[in-house]
Amino acid sequence: MGMEHSFALPKSRKRALSLVLLSLFFIGIGLSHFFDTDFYLHIMPPFMPFHLGLVYVSGVLEIVGGIGIYFPRLRRWVGACLMLLLVAVYPVNIYMAVYPALFPEFSPTFLYIRLALQFVFLFWVYKTTLAPEELANLSSAEMT
Repeated sequence: MGMEHSFALPKSRKRALSLVLLSLFFIGIGLSHFFDTDFYLHIMPPFMPFHLGLVYVSGVLEIVGGIGIYFPRLRRWVGACLMLLLVAVYPVNIYMAVYPALFPEFSPTFLYIRLALQFVFLFWVYKTTLAPEELANLSSAEMT
């Protein structure tokens, strides 16, 4: 396998832009887990264990996922993992929406919008990494 097939953007400009933006989104959010750790610790529901560990692990997974989607051979798998991660962190969003008084820095409206946005992010990951048209756009060289 040559290096030219290990790291590639989709051929469609629209898909390539979506993938780059998705990557930057996850890498940026992942890095913020390390630069603004106190924020993430503050929003962790009390029923979840190992707060600091989960903050760091989720940050690492977001960074790795944001990088991993550039590799066509990994894109589907990484996309599925990013979707699972979005589902796994959803309880934090629910917790914040149910207990808005604990988060006065955010309006309750924003906290509910954030709940809906998680589905937008799930759809974005799906369309960029797993949708049938994305798979059809990959050349056989990119898939092997």
